[in-house]
Amino acid sequence: MIPPHVRLGTTVLAVFTAFTLTACGATGEPQTAPTTVASEAPATNNDTETASEPDTTDTETSDDAASPAEVPTCETLIGQAVVDDFLSVGWSVKTETFYLGNIEIAEGIQCIWADYESQANDQPQIFGWAPIDSDGAADAQRALVAEGWVQEDAAEGVYITENPDTAFARDENGYGVTYLFIDGEVLQADTKQGLLLIDWPAS
Repeated sequence: MIPPHVRLGTTVLAVFTAFTLTACGATGEPQTAPTTVASEAPATNNDTETASEPDTTDTETSDDAASPAEVPTCETLIGQAVVDDFLSVGWSVKTETFYLGNIEIAEGIQCIWADYESQANDQPQIFGWAPIDSDGAADAQRALVAEGWVQEDAAEGVYITENPDTAFARDENGYGVTYLFIDGEVLQADTKQGLLLIDWPAS
C-alpha cells in the first residue's frame, strides 16, 4: 500500500604592563637595569597571549566543520532541467514533511510536483530526501519489509520498494514508490526510475 504521505501528496585584547626603569644617576644603577629589563613581564605575557590566539582560531574552525550540512530544497533536489520541464507545462511544487513508511522525519522534505491549477488527473511526481543514521535506516528497512515492501541491495545503496502487486503507479520495470538508503541519507521517488531524476550528492 502507498503510505499516507504519498497519497497526499580578540580580536584578542593584549594588555601590556611596561615596567620602566628610570636611572637615578647612581653609578650602581646600570647593574640593576639589565636585571629589570631581562625580567620584564610584558614580553612573556605577550608571548603567552599570542600563543593562545591559534587556540581560538582552531576552535572557530572546528565549529565551522561541525556545522550542519546543506540540505536540499524542492528546486535543488532534482536537476535544473527537470525543474524547467515541470514549470514549462504549468506544474508547481508543494513541500511536505518526509515520511518513511509511517515514520515522520521532520528534518526531511517531500516534494510533490503537479498541475495544481487545472482539473487534469496527471500523475504527480514525488521526490523526497531526509537525513538518517545507520541504526534508523536498519530499523526502517526491517519495518517496511515486514509490511510487505521488497528490499534490494545494490552497490549504490539499499532499495526498499512497495509491493508491486499493490502499487498504485509503477514504472516500466514494475517498481512503485521506492526508497534508496545511502550513507546518512534516504531518497524517495514515486517510482524506482524516478530516483534517477534526483540530483543531490550524498553528504
